[in-house]
Amino acid sequence: MVAPPDNDVLWARSLHYSHSGSPGLIGVSVGVRQGEILAVTGPRGSGKTTLLRCLSGQLPPEQGEVWFNSVPVHTLGDPARERMRRDRFGWIGPEPGLLPELKVWENAALPLLLAGASHRTAKHAACAWLERLDIGAFARKRPSALTRAECQRVALARALVNEPAVLFADEPTAPLHRAERTLLLRTLTTAARSHEITVVLATHAEETAAAADRRLALLDGRSAEAAEAAAAQVTETAPDSPGSPAADTTEDQAACSLSA
Repeated sequence: MVAPPDNDVLWARSLHYSHSGSPGLIGVSVGVRQGEILAVTGPRGSGKTTLLRCLSGQLPPEQGEVWFNSVPVHTLGDPARERMRRDRFGWIGPEPGLLPELKVWENAALPLLLAGASHRTAKHAACAWLERLDIGAFARKRPSALTRAECQRVALARALVNEPAVLFADEPTAPLHRAERTLLLRTLTTAARSHEITVVLATHAEETAAAADRRLALLDGRSAEAAEAAAAQVTETAPDSPGSPAADTTEDQAACSLSA
């Protein structure tokens, strides 16, 4: 087991994971620096969500290593990984996932309340983030009174309320209209940069990926480069298909032999 580079807050090597026998990740490696915004790109089904869930400790990889600072996440038990996710990581997905019975500020404060923070402390922090995200006026409303875009900003406040070291954003702008996507993305990146929060952002949208400092492209569970190399190797070793020059030559030779 090799410790990650000192300048990487998050580091993974040779991650493998399968879903009911179907490959989800095949040998993916990545490093993310402190305060960096990394876009994980690729079409649907390329392994983006699986990678984020392995990096965040939600899924233990079947093979490979995941390190957060000097902590080997892949060796931690369930309780330790849950504490890490609660205390050091934030998560926002394509669905807000707000609890309808709670007020907006209570939804935003939930990570702090679950961690044992006082009601007053949690409310103050949640309302501060709601103000930063321009939805402070909705703090005492229920989620049903908000638009989809406003609910997604509440979900972002919830992901940021404990000022995590790493924010994992899995297609957070996917369900929104173009103008709303732009606003949420600008809000997310501005908040992350102002608080030096590292962001791992999964997206298949070019305009969303363009906001990142760097990209990791995935294809069929591999890095795009590895997937292309594997496809090229298969092409080189595959038998000649009908209609190819080599196949035509073989068929011509067989025809000549029969006519003779």
